[in-house]
Amino acid sequence: MRFTKSVLAVAAALFLVASLPAQTPAPAQAPAQPKAAASEYDRTLLKPFSLKEKAPDTFQVKFETTKGDFVMNVTRAWAPNGADRFYNLVRHHFYDNMVIFRVVPNFVVQFGISSYPPVNAAWRGDTITDDPVLQSNKRGYVTFATSGPNTRTTQLFISFTDKNSFLDKQGFTPFATVNKDGMKVVEKFYDQYGDAPSNDQGEIQAQGKAFLDKKYPKLDVIKHATIVGPAAAEPAAAPAATNP
Repeated sequence: MRFTKSVLAVAAALFLVASLPAQTPAPAQAPAQPKAAASEYDRTLLKPFSLKEKAPDTFQVKFETTKGDFVMNVTRAWAPNGADRFYNLVRHHFYDNMVIFRVVPNFVVQFGISSYPPVNAAWRGDTITDDPVLQSNKRGYVTFATSGPNTRTTQLFISFTDKNSFLDKQGFTPFATVNKDGMKVVEKFYDQYGDAPSNDQGEIQAQGKAFLDKKYPKLDVIKHATIVGPAAAEPAAAPAATNP
C-alpha cells in the first residue's frame, strides 16, 4: 500500500505529539492586589509634641478654597506663640481638605477642626500659652479661637468687621491679616447655616468631614493651605502735610 507525502507528514506529526510528556496547565495568576492608599493626612500631625519649630518673623500662607484663593500675612511679633503654632500646622497640611464650618455675616468666619478624627484627638488637649493682645480684632484680622486663658489649639477666626474689638478683652490675639482682595473671597463662603454647625463641634471632632458633608453639605472647603513666602510689606504711611 502506497502512502502520499501528505499522509506521511500527518502521521509523523501525530507520533511527535504522542511522544511528548503530558503538560499540566499553569495555574491562573492571582489578580494584582491594589497598593495601599497613601495616608490622607500627614501622620506627623499625630505627634503635636514634635511640631515646635519657630516661625519666621513674617510669612504668607495661601489658602485654596472652593470659592477661590486668599492669602494670610503673618507677623510673628504680634503673637509669637500663635504664629509658631500656625506655622507648624500649615507646614504639615493640617488645614488641607478642611470644612469652613461657621460663617456668620458681620461677625466671623471660623474653621480649624480637622477632617480626620485621629488628628483631632491628638490636638484636642495640646494648648498654647496666651500671647498679649497687641492688635485689635478688626476686619480681616486673624486670631486663634479661645474659650478662656491658655486654651488655644487649632481653630481660627477671621473677622468680618471692625466692630469685633470686644474680642480683644477676651484674649483673642490677632497674629495675621487677610487683605482687601482676600476678604472678597472670604465673604463668598456659604453662610446660610450661621452658628448651627458650631453646636455640633463634638460630632465634627469625632466624625470629621463625613459628618459635615452629610448634615451641612453646602459648606465650603479649604483644599490646600501652603506657605508661599515672606509676608508682603505694609504700605508706607502717607507723608504728613506741611504748611507752605
